[in-house]
Amino acid sequence: MKILVCITHVPDTTSRIAFVDNNTKFDSNNVQFIIGPYDDYAISKAVDLKTSHQASVTVLNVGLPDSDPTLRRALAIGADDAIRVNAEPVDSFYVAKQIAEVVRNNQYDLILMGRESIDFNGGIVHAMVGEMVKMPAFSPVMEMEIEDGGVKLTREIEGGKEYIETKLPLIAGCQEPIAEWKIPNMRGIMTARTKPFKVLQPVDSDIRTKTELFSLPKEKGKVRMVDPENVDELVELLIREAKVI
Repeated sequence: MKILVCITHVPDTTSRIAFVDNNTKFDSNNVQFIIGPYDDYAISKAVDLKTSHQASVTVLNVGLPDSDPTLRRALAIGADDAIRVNAEPVDSFYVAKQIAEVVRNNQYDLILMGRESIDFNGGIVHAMVGEMVKMPAFSPVMEMEIEDGGVKLTREIEGGKEYIETKLPLIAGCQEPIAEWKIPNMRGIMTARTKPFKVLQPVDSDIRTKTELFSLPKEKGKVRMVDPENVDELVELLIREAKVI
């Protein structure tokens, strides 16, 4: 089985976010970047399948050289080789087009991604790639079992769960609890340095969205402490200041 895991290179959720050039560009200075948290579930599931199904795992990122350490971390977790498409991931359609080109050239049995990136939270790349390569795509996938080419999926839907039986090949956007996160050990970190790492040039593609301006959310208001015994004051504040009742 050949598995492709697509990962994002995103700011750590604890990083302080700022913008430059009149709020038209993201300021990456002093920002720690990580593998997207949902992508961590995808990598972990792929490594589990590598053990149980003797699969090979390739990790892919559409990004510039600053995302190389993120790919190396994925190799340290257990991927066998890495591919970076040397392009800025400017929008979902552009990224999907680059992924689709890699898929067409390599005939993967299973393509795993996180359910969405945590920077733009689009959650649409799976479906776009699926349409481009004519492969079924499912997201968000919470559970996955593979046996004799058959696949059983549990997908989260509004108000419940959906159980799906299908066959490979397919694309899945992963979320918890599909697998437990894996932390690279020292041996994994050392072997990651010698694993194959390929850089590809991007294919031509339309860029269909443009970011014109970034803005930060409004600062949270001050916390007002109310004695739990003083119900009248609490009600008054909810009416007069919070205006929720």
